[in-house]
Amino acid sequence: MRHSLPLAPQFYVTAPQPCPYLDGRFERKLFTALQGEGAEKLNNALSRQGFRRSQNVLYRPSCADCTACLSARIRVADFKKSRSQKRVLKRNADLQRTATSPWATEEQFALFRRYLDARHADGGMADMDIFEFAAMIEETPVKSRVIEYRESAETPGSVRALIATCLTDVLDDGLSMVYSFYEPERIGDSLGTYLILDHVAIAQRLGLPYVYLGYWVPGSRKMGYKANFAALEIYKGGRWVDIGDPKDHETETHPLSVDPIAEQVARIQLPDTRSG
Repeated sequence: MRHSLPLAPQFYVTAPQPCPYLDGRFERKLFTALQGEGAEKLNNALSRQGFRRSQNVLYRPSCADCTACLSARIRVADFKKSRSQKRVLKRNADLQRTATSPWATEEQFALFRRYLDARHADGGMADMDIFEFAAMIEETPVKSRVIEYRESAETPGSVRALIATCLTDVLDDGLSMVYSFYEPERIGDSLGTYLILDHVAIAQRLGLPYVYLGYWVPGSRKMGYKANFAALEIYKGGRWVDIGDPKDHETETHPLSVDPIAEQVARIQLPDTRSG
């Protein structure tokens, strides 16, 4: 028997798991499949509502007793580099950028493994093999690019070392940095910050208003650096607002203040995916 895809996206909730950002808490995600002819429109619409893409799934934190994870984006037109960020650009001036179709390579995977082993050895991706890595990069139903950063060649034709890679979605209103990784031995070069700065530069040239950074978690050391970018907005209370003082968002959320899943889903604005 043939089964057609549902006209409207179906939303599901994951089982609770230990939170990777805040000790003693549990995370839960609200998610939906990203597939079919309407994938591009759905990715655009839900990204504007705090969702993130992972392969062919869109998800947003929906924890039972916490709302600490806040989607963050940079307002490109108002962004101004700080002095320290200008120094980061100078330290990484030797890097050259190349954008390609989403295709995984063994060189990328080797860098990815070095990055995980040095920075996230106890994380959820720690056991990822090359086949799972390839799926992360290549299984995308939307407009995506792999952006590689290599050292400048000392001599013409010489092999240039791969220093950083970012899987990036091109949305109708910006660039979404899906996942990035970089050479852990370049300690002190602030490569994570450099990748964000370069994506802001790309968005400026393309005339795109935002760079989506994923989630910022107040109180998490892993995510704290995102608050250092000017013109940063967070998705809070169903709308995008200026981050203001990051300390204003550190208040713990009481479980009774978290809206039920049904109410959260009811407020999601879906795009019209009908043709024409």
